[in-house]
Amino acid sequence: MTTEQTNWRYLGRIVVKAALLFVLANVLFALLDPLPALGRVSLYNTLLTGRVRLPYGENPADSYNLSLNSLDAMFASHEVSRPKATDEYRVLLIGESSVWGFLLRPDETLAAQINAGDYVVDGRNVRAYNIGYPIFSLTKDLLLLDTTMQYQPDLVVWMVTLESFPREEQLFPPLVQNNAAAVRRLFADYNLNLDPQDERFVDRSFIERTIVGRRRELADWLRLQLYGVAWSATGIDQHYPAEFDPRQEDFEADVSWHNLNEPQPLNEDVLALDVLAAGIERVGDTPMIVINEPMFVSSGENSDLRYNAFYPRWAYDAYRDLLAETAAANGWRYVDLWDAVPPSEFTDSAVHLTPEGERLLAERISEDIIDVMQ
Repeated sequence: MTTEQTNWRYLGRIVVKAALLFVLANVLFALLDPLPALGRVSLYNTLLTGRVRLPYGENPADSYNLSLNSLDAMFASHEVSRPKATDEYRVLLIGESSVWGFLLRPDETLAAQINAGDYVVDGRNVRAYNIGYPIFSLTKDLLLLDTTMQYQPDLVVWMVTLESFPREEQLFPPLVQNNAAAVRRLFADYNLNLDPQDERFVDRSFIERTIVGRRRELADWLRLQLYGVAWSATGIDQHYPAEFDPRQEDFEADVSWHNLNEPQPLNEDVLALDVLAAGIERVGDTPMIVINEPMFVSSGENSDLRYNAFYPRWAYDAYRDLLAETAAANGWRYVDLWDAVPPSEFTDSAVHLTPEGERLLAERISEDIIDVMQ
């Protein structure tokens, strides 16, 4: 056998062994599912500054942020995962993009403005944490609430609005769809009237659970760590456009809401009140305040038919009545702040606030927080 033939046989054995090792690594990865454990490995809160919002963003290069589906990685990057101080009264703020703080700097959000009040009651320092996450869905909120209870909150404030309640929209967020096992467990634990076999759930095949199949998730975890360097240096965690379209003030003469075209009573078949009840049950003995959050109220064309682009008056009025009645019947701590912020303090949607709007809201909510503490 010639030297050249020997070299080719040697190279062939290396290629075969490498291929076998690659296949073996992918099989073991699919069987062991190490991604949750990997997600809990983080440079944040040690080498890097912990994030004040959960990771979310579609312009990573501008925002030093990105959307991902790993709850473990998301919370490991968040400041709430730091050890709780002995004198800390830990408040979790749950909700959608209005709580997360769309178009707001990190120090302008609801949580930041509550913290700016430096409230101290009986030697305990009020410390609010922003667990808001964009996209309307009570089920998404419940998933995040279930995950964050491990961080020992003393109080949960759940900011809600009608657009988070439609039963048909509960599984819309990708975060819900891609955490099927956790969401199905919540369905079973709280007997929720939602379909665990809904086709929107992402159920991965064996191949899709391998390294190759989950390479995007692995890359997202790595990118989250890398973007943390720029976040720590700049404090920038979202894209701030130079201009944005302001919230709509004039409307067509249309009173439809989702698939309902005529004024009619709203009930639990339409609104996922059972998901809200599940969240209240999930916190156990930890106090919770449910707050119907402020919204923009238009005075423009056809404002006699619609409060804003989201809500015809009939639907929103029926929702407020039903939520108040349900809260009273169940003994929930419920506060209705639907008109607590002037219309001038809303930005690009009916629920997104200016920094001044957030300040006004923070002052009002802080009163409720202190009332629970006393």
